Amino acid sequence: MSKIADLSHHQGTIDWTKASQELIFAILRVQDGSRVIDRQYKNYVAGAKKYCVPFGNYAFTRFVSINDAKVEAKDFWNRADKTAEFWIADVEVKTMGDMRAGAQAFIDELQCLGAKKVGLYVGHHVYKQFQANKIKADFVWIPRYGGQEPSYPCDLWQYTETGQLAGVASNVNLNRLTGSKSLAYFIGTPVKTPAPNPVVKPVSNTGDSYTVKSGDTLSAIAARYKTSVSEFARLNGIKKPDLINLTQKIKIPGSAPAKAPTQKAVYHTVKHGDTVSRLAVKYKVTQAQIKSWNKLKDINKIYVGQKLRVK
Repeated sequence: MSKIADLSHHQGTIDWTKASQELIFAILRVQDGSRVIDRQYKNYVAGAKKYCVPFGNYAFTRFVSINDAKVEAKDFWNRADKTAEFWIADVEVKTMGDMRAGAQAFIDELQCLGAKKVGLYVGHHVYKQFQANKIKADFVWIPRYGGQEPSYPCDLWQYTETGQLAGVASNVNLNRLTGSKSLAYFIGTPVKTPAPNPVVKPVSNTGDSYTVKSGDTLSAIAARYKTSVSEFARLNGIKKPDLINLTQKIKIPGSAPAKAPTQKAVYHTVKHGDTVSRLAVKYKVTQAQIKSWNKLKDINKIYVGQKLRVK
């Protein structure tokens, strides 16, 4: 998983079983102005949800006045899936005199409607003309191709329009994080965490001896039995503590090992606004773990008052 792609019906039918293996998250087009609804949006949302790909919504804007910008924002909100992690106003063509005012009206209206994170996509070539530096948005996304990073501060950089994504026949736009905002800001779930160190468990232990298994080291066994490597070496006549053999039986000094501590389950009662992705971030676990612990068929369907195991 290494790609961030923005997708519209121009990409056609997507094989999400393949695309999901490469996507960190996707940015899905909902509409092109108020008159054109993206033909593939609902299909893309269904695929992203089925294969647990976090996604955001974007709308290509065509507003011609402040009032029209508000209408477009309402249409965007009403047509889009509310479980999206973020929302974006795509402002790249001049459609009214004061584009700064129109873009701000669009963003403000979205926030009033309930969108929590609203970003601005603005063409590199019109950044100054539209006074994009004065538009208040939660994050900024800028396209610039040919290997050069944007000349203006941004959080997402659309670096190519000829990218490749598994499961998609046509070219796709690909993006990179470039600002101070973390990946978790956009996907609502922690970045992959390293697997915990495996607990060394005896395969065969009679209380006074231990049979070495694959992956064992003397230091790990000593830690397991709360003693020192030197004590193990002395008791077993081991001259080179870094060399022990598979199936070798080692005498255990003292009593049997202490049992590994068990972690107590933690539960959370779902409140208004909660999502599995946000709970995963809050409790530092993965969405897959929450889904498994609670036997959820669909991680996007949880209910206020529902009790979920989160640890």
